[in-house]
Amino acid sequence: MVKKKLVFLNFSDSISDKMIDINDVTVRIGSRVLLDHASLHISDGQRVGIVGLNGCGKSTLFRVLRNEMDIETGQISFPNKARVVSVTQEFACTDIPILEYVLSHDIELERLRQALSQATDIERPDILERWQLINGDAAPAKAAQILNGLGFKEADLTKPMSEFSGGWRMRLALAAALFQPSTILLLDEPTNHLDLESTLWLLNHLKKYTGTLILVSHDRVILNELCDHIVHFDRQKLTLYTGNYDTFQTTYAAQLDLLAKQIARQAQKKAHLQSFVDRFRYKATKAKQAQSRLKQLEKMADLPDLPGKVESHFEFPKPTKLAPPLITLDSVSVGYRDKEVLKNLSFSIGAHDRIALMGANGNGKSTLAKLLVGRLEPMAGNIRRSSQLSIGYFAQHQTEELPLSLTPLLFMSKLLPEVTETKLRTHLARFGLTGERALTRIEYLSGGEKARLLFAQMTIHDPALLILDEPTNHLDIQGREALIDALNEYGGSVILIAHDLNLIELVADDLWLVQDRKCCPFEGDLEAYKNQILNLPSEKPIKKEPRVPEKNTHKTHASAEIRQVKAKMGLLEKELEKLSLHKTDLEKSFETPLSAEQIRQTTEELKVLNVKITEIEEKWLELSEKIV
Repeated sequence: MVKKKLVFLNFSDSISDKMIDINDVTVRIGSRVLLDHASLHISDGQRVGIVGLNGCGKSTLFRVLRNEMDIETGQISFPNKARVVSVTQEFACTDIPILEYVLSHDIELERLRQALSQATDIERPDILERWQLINGDAAPAKAAQILNGLGFKEADLTKPMSEFSGGWRMRLALAAALFQPSTILLLDEPTNHLDLESTLWLLNHLKKYTGTLILVSHDRVILNELCDHIVHFDRQKLTLYTGNYDTFQTTYAAQLDLLAKQIARQAQKKAHLQSFVDRFRYKATKAKQAQSRLKQLEKMADLPDLPGKVESHFEFPKPTKLAPPLITLDSVSVGYRDKEVLKNLSFSIGAHDRIALMGANGNGKSTLAKLLVGRLEPMAGNIRRSSQLSIGYFAQHQTEELPLSLTPLLFMSKLLPEVTETKLRTHLARFGLTGERALTRIEYLSGGEKARLLFAQMTIHDPALLILDEPTNHLDIQGREALIDALNEYGGSVILIAHDLNLIELVADDLWLVQDRKCCPFEGDLEAYKNQILNLPSEKPIKKEPRVPEKNTHKTHASAEIRQVKAKMGLLEKELEKLSLHKTDLEKSFETPLSAEQIRQTTEELKVLNVKITEIEEKWLELSEKIV
């Protein structure tokens, strides 16, 4: 069998010179066919998101486009002057300072730097002319800006690559890809190693990219805000849709609905024709008509099958009901060895809180999560947890610690030896690990399936509090949406650390900012936080000062003030809802036997709560008068 590689064709001044052509391509790994005579045409400047179920072959398609993998049939062509850039997946760890590492990826810039260092007086003017033409003097500042946007601090720029962990090296590889000149940029899940702040920066940066962008992502917000076309990778074929992900979803659903109706109509027509043939094919007076209908049946083209329904299931068990607060911190400091990461933390977690922790990587979000779970002890202050509190904790790197030789069922049985196999299977099924998947060795599970196993593990004791640190990294879009639905159905409290904007927006009621060794409520919504990150240095974000209105902008300024008032009212409404739920829980606690001391404490807490509710209601009324 002949193996083929992609080629760069020269179509001078033709339409094809501005197009990526994938023509009749077949790609096979072992006996498995990933692309079967697939075709796709991407025009110059299009911003294309590639979507499909985990394991369909999206990353393999990128390997083909990078000329790292052979194709069995067909041809792939790029314009002959195309500069195709993607994130390096494998690279040697060196002691080169990271700023120099990024600068070295602009081949022409590096060549000119070398030439200048060796040039004679005669050669230097020509080299300098080219250097100035590509704005070489500005290159270090541009590289530093990209590194800063991806979370590297100024002091990091002179540090060698070898000092950084694997996740930070992947950020470095992304920085190198963004820095070098390109006309076609291939990005495969670029946000997987980023925090929310770096994700917001990247999203804003890519909006300004003028070349052809081809992006694999499971992040709905990124696919909506960046892409003007969606490629659906499904059943070994590639289908291009115009519009962003939401538009694709609507169009695709309409297509499936139409196909279902066509299949039903065709089946009805076939049944009618077949019935006529069966009744009259052997009757002389009707034989010709029967033969005619038989030919109609034979000529009737088969319609494609409807794709099987994708089930992506999450179901968190009903939490154990506990009297609030679940956790209380009083002047707590926490850190590692002698290094204090967070200090003077004083707050409590209620029974129905939905909190997203914001703040750049390194500010202490994961440290705070470990403190709340009990994996870190306070260096100072006191932390009190409800005596019956069970916490479900999902840490983003725990999939690497799973015992690869066990099956999910055996893994769970070792954790709960007293529980029957039937009950363990039922619990695994809550998270989509049904049938054969429960009996498959963990080493053969996908990243998403391993994440589901962690969800099953963390919820075996019906936790009243879930702490989730980047829970969506290995989930496809269907998995992420199922997780959001399950969290919104869950009756306990949730604390999120995530870079998935859709997850935060649809699950979190409150934003807490972890910064400057503190943790405080953020005064504003997610949109306000996004604006703050994009308009101010990412290392030390502060509240954005109101813009001074220009002349003739009275109406704009007034509407901005109204939006701010409405945002504040929204926060107060959320706080009122939370306090009301807390009040209901306290009142219900009187339905169970309580000691005299418990009755006194609960009554006192209700008094304080009623005062808070009254104060917030008054503030809400004051604000409402401003927008009448």
